[in-house]
Amino acid sequence: MTISKAPPDISVIPDINLSLERVVPVSARRRTVPRWLRRPVVPLLLLGLWQVLSSTGALDPTVLASPGTVARAAADLVSSGQLPTAMGVSLRRVLAGLAIGGVAGTGLALVAGLSRLGEDTVDATVQMLRTVPFVGLIPLLIIWLGIGEAPKIALISLGVTFPLYLNVYAGIRGVDEQLVEAGSSLGLSRWGLVRHVVLPGALPGLMTGLRYALATSWLALIFGEQINADAGIGFLLNQAREFYRTDQIVVCLVIYALLGLTADAVVRTLERLLLQWRPTFTGQ
Repeated sequence: MTISKAPPDISVIPDINLSLERVVPVSARRRTVPRWLRRPVVPLLLLGLWQVLSSTGALDPTVLASPGTVARAAADLVSSGQLPTAMGVSLRRVLAGLAIGGVAGTGLALVAGLSRLGEDTVDATVQMLRTVPFVGLIPLLIIWLGIGEAPKIALISLGVTFPLYLNVYAGIRGVDEQLVEAGSSLGLSRWGLVRHVVLPGALPGLMTGLRYALATSWLALIFGEQINADAGIGFLLNQAREFYRTDQIVVCLVIYALLGLTADAVVRTLERLLLQWRPTFTGQ
């Protein structure tokens, strides 16, 4: 006996809409304001609060000048040529100290990180010296190097050396051992392992150390330019302090901050270019 199946009733099949919609990440849906507009919001609010306090008299101008007075002081320093000249002198000092300290810190980190013998001979000494506040070495630097440019550059070099050493050393020792073993199994020599495996793996540590070093270099510059300086932003700062010019003091501090922010932005740009291979969490 043959049982025949009746064809399905097409009329009872529900109408399914197969249209596809583009999936938008939640983070992308939330971001209605561009980041470049969000970043200056807090500084502008603080600037507005500063102006309001100055305009209402709640902030004594002898304690802190108003934003308008500070802007006029900056314009006067620029028009007289004092500020551009001072910025050039300070930038040369920072670049010289950064070059010397960068070579010293990176070189010591390579010696200590790539070799156990180097670690035994270098790391303990560097760890001991980095606990000494570099600002406390100013009297010795003056005795050893005089009161010219040398102690200022030496102070900046010391401030740069130790952050770079710590981060590059940690970056080298943080390279995955399995990558080193894989490179050895592929026939890479010791130098080949260092060049193709260890150094690329330590590059994030180098970039982090460079950002810390740049921040420390500007801090060291402020202290270094207190050593009988006759030029530079620190010299302008000392002059303004002697004449109780809070407007010029604020101008100098803002210049320090802007130079440091610019240097940090340059390093972050280099970091994005050199570390494109490394996926990172960028926030939500």
